[in-house]
Amino acid sequence: MPGNKKEKLRISMLGHKRIPSREGGVEIVVGELATRMAALGHSVTCYNRSGPHISGADFDREALTEYKGVRLKTVLTVKKRGLAAMTASFTAAFAAAFGKYDIVHFHAEGPCAMIWLPKLFGKKCIATIHGLDHKRAKWGKFASWYILFGEKCAVRFADEIIVLSENVRNYFKDVYGRETVFIPNGISRPENIIANEITEKFGLKKNEYILFLGRLVPEKGLDYLIKAFGQVDTDKKLVIAGGASDSDDYEIALKNSADGDGRIIFTGFVQGTLLEELYSNAYIYVLPSDLEGMPLSLLEAMSYGNCCLTSDIPECADVIKQHGVTFQKSNTDDLRLKLQYLCNSPETVDELKAASADFICDSYNWDDVTLKTLKLYGLFDDKLSIEKTAKEEKDENLTYK
Repeated sequence: MPGNKKEKLRISMLGHKRIPSREGGVEIVVGELATRMAALGHSVTCYNRSGPHISGADFDREALTEYKGVRLKTVLTVKKRGLAAMTASFTAAFAAAFGKYDIVHFHAEGPCAMIWLPKLFGKKCIATIHGLDHKRAKWGKFASWYILFGEKCAVRFADEIIVLSENVRNYFKDVYGRETVFIPNGISRPENIIANEITEKFGLKKNEYILFLGRLVPEKGLDYLIKAFGQVDTDKKLVIAGGASDSDDYEIALKNSADGDGRIIFTGFVQGTLLEELYSNAYIYVLPSDLEGMPLSLLEAMSYGNCCLTSDIPECADVIKQHGVTFQKSNTDDLRLKLQYLCNSPETVDELKAASADFICDSYNWDDVTLKTLKLYGLFDDKLSIEKTAKEEKDENLTYK
């Protein structure tokens, strides 16, 4: 392949909870990148946390040592809220520092507090900032300070910083004068499936519900959504799918705020066929977030051909462009008006649905993301532009196993 130094890299990744997993967007990103890099022949090791699944013991699985060609190593983790991520990042960074790796790739701001350690031992360190995590409402003062400290360590010690939105790219330039590289998340085109399990379990049928799917945390704006939906005149139900993440009290408060007449359904954490059916049969998908990195759930919802209603924060508006509807961030009245408009306008919903899947799948591609990340690792010669697409590379006989 032109531009290839014909070398295979030894890569380690840390900062996620575990792969394979859908416990959060970070886990999905790490899984997609790691498995694709392994398929290209690189040696990839991911350091998984020990401890329970964030949504409870029902979702715990036996710890794996290998997944789709990726080596999995479980690191020592203090199984206590607020300490799990910190201790796992330390033990993973320690292991990576002494491991035989060319690249140590840190994911998320908090884990970057330990990025200096493998850097001290001569490793090339990459940081992906999945969002400005210190701004998330669920964290206390110490946790917010520690995450911000991780952000500053990334600025100081990372060889390269990847950001998922232009908004965050501007933040690092304005606050630190640090240049970053914009590599957004990707998506793979799924197959839509008919409602079956969701009908049996929740009584849901195609186009009879509005869907939110994501973590139940304050920055997702679910309190606005519940309040706004309570004032919408519609026979459709609101489905809130997802588990809490260090925010059990918030989940309880959300359920207590629901009207209690059965119009709002909390499914808990979902995966597999249940998740696929929820995406495939929703009337609209709504994401009312105040804060995002780059919402994978939004990419997924559009890949299933959904009409999407989001807050107007750049991280959402820049994704959907003219192929969805936005409301003013944190504005319950505007959210109510947009929900009512879409419930009353099935022709508009159908029009937006018809174009969303092609648009999003053509715009965001995991193969592109993988190639651009490998370029940043230094695999390719400088003459190979980081903006080159996976399609162009495939035309030069790069194939994926």
